[in-house]
This record gives sequence, structure tokens and C-alpha cells, in this order.
Amino acid sequence: MAHDQSEVQAAVEAYIAVRDRISAGEGTWGELAQFFTDDVVYIDPAWGRLEGIEAIRSELLGEAMAGLDDWTFPTDLFLIDGDTVLVKWRQEFPGQDGRRRSQSGYSTLVYGGGGKFRYEEDLLNMAHVIEDIVASGWQPPDGAPFPMPPADPNRDFTIPEA
Repeated sequence: MAHDQSEVQAAVEAYIAVRDRISAGEGTWGELAQFFTDDVVYIDPAWGRLEGIEAIRSELLGEAMAGLDDWTFPTDLFLIDGDTVLVKWRQEFPGQDGRRRSQSGYSTLVYGGGGKFRYEEDLLNMAHVIEDIVASGWQPPDGAPFPMPPADPNRDFTIPEA
């Protein structure tokens, strides 16, 4: 049975507010961990399936976001259908020519109660991302680390039973 829409909406709005603040350079991506259940499943287009809050905190919100300090991720809109939430966002970064590059992305979240989500799947066209990185000449700022995702990530996007 789905949670009350006002509860889901409050969680989404809080999540997006923190996400937008971090994207604006105020805070760290690790702060998003507060919005996920301990047994969360997170699907990233490059890193694949990660399970559990500790994996999300260290690998995805920590390691995977390293070196992206000059990238922003503005939110365009969100839609709620029961416990399922769709968030439309962009991923933007500067090129060496001064022009910003932008890719379109979507996140599907499943609300788990208590202000937390139990599932997130991020989708974006990785070919577009790589093309823009190459064309723009983008490099991590000031020699920041830029870890590569796993060579063979787990692509299982199955939503676990509640």
C-alpha cells in the first residue's frame, strides 16, 4: 500500500532541496545518504547496482562524485505516482572553450517511509556524456581525482520487494 502523497511529496522536496544545495557548491554529496534506507538499492548508469547505505555513501556519493566539483545537476521537475517518484534533472559542466555542456537525466525513486527512499535508478545517455567530455576537453579541476567506474558493473535494475 502506498504512503500518503503528502508524506512522499515532503520527502521528495527535502531530497531535492539538499540535492540542489549540494549542486550549487554548498555541501557534499554524502549528505544525500540521509534520504535512503539502510537497505537501499541504487542503480547508477556508470557504476551499476549498489546495495546498502554504506556502499552508497562511500562508493557512489563519495568516490564516484570525486573530481566533479565544477559540475552542476539542476532539477527541472518531479512527478509522484503513489510511492514512485520521477525526477527530471540535467548534468552540466564547463568545457575548456568556456561553453557549458548539458545532458538530460532522470531518476526513478521508490519511497520507503520515514522520509527515506528504498530505491533509486538514475538514467542518462552515457554516450552523450562521453562525447561532451571529449569535445569539451574537460578535466577534473586542479588535478582532482577522477575514479573510473567498474569495468563490468552489475546492470540488474530490479526493484526489491518492500
